[in-house]
Amino acid sequence: MKGLTVRWSLGDAPEGVEEQLATYVADTSHARFTGMAGLAYKTWRMVPGAWFEGCYVFADDAAREAFQETFTASAAESPGSQIIGSAPILIEPCDIVAIAEGASGFTAAPRA
Repeated sequence: MKGLTVRWSLGDAPEGVEEQLATYVADTSHARFTGMAGLAYKTWRMVPGAWFEGCYVFADDAAREAFQETFTASAAESPGSQIIGSAPILIEPCDIVAIAEGASGFTAAPRA
């Protein structure tokens, strides 16, 4: 499996951006990625005041490369960049070594 991390800095983002991002994910982004061909799963992570990140796991290299190429070309204009007020500071491909599901299970939800 192939991964991709996209991270934005929240250091200079406007006040209240964390709630705006959570609402955008719940209302729009979650549905966009649910069921996406070639995508195994995506998580959205945030450390308030520090960074916001999308973590993608793709079925194979081709799916990751296609998404990365398309996203990178328009990253500065992406909805996340518009909400935050700046482009991502990191777009980094990686290999996924393993995935384990714990006893509590996995729950796909637009808001955690």
